[in-house]
Amino acid sequence: MEAFKNCKLEIFIPQSHLSALQKALQAVDAGHIGQYDSCMSYSPVTGCWRPLQGSTPYIGNMGELSTEPEMKVEVTCPAEKVKETLRAIKNVHPYEEPVINVIPLYMTGMDV
Repeated sequence: MEAFKNCKLEIFIPQSHLSALQKALQAVDAGHIGQYDSCMSYSPVTGCWRPLQGSTPYIGNMGELSTEPEMKVEVTCPAEKVKETLRAIKNVHPYEEPVINVIPLYMTGMDV
């Protein structure tokens, strides 16, 4: 099997930080597809968490279940730029430990 050329990133972030995230992704050329850049999708979701001992919660009270609206952002980037893209995202992300899923894409529309 050949190496993965592209990855999809799933980023969970407050809506208030969406514009900063878009700029950070543009700076590393994530979301560049064909003759377009800044290609990404986002949708509102509800985040749920419970802070544990030793955490510094962004929002919430120790030991209580909390929920907040946030955005789920999906964007692609070349596999060789994943680390650079993750650093750019973490520079604008307000969470102590951001939830960023990196999913290798075996085939894309350009690969077939």
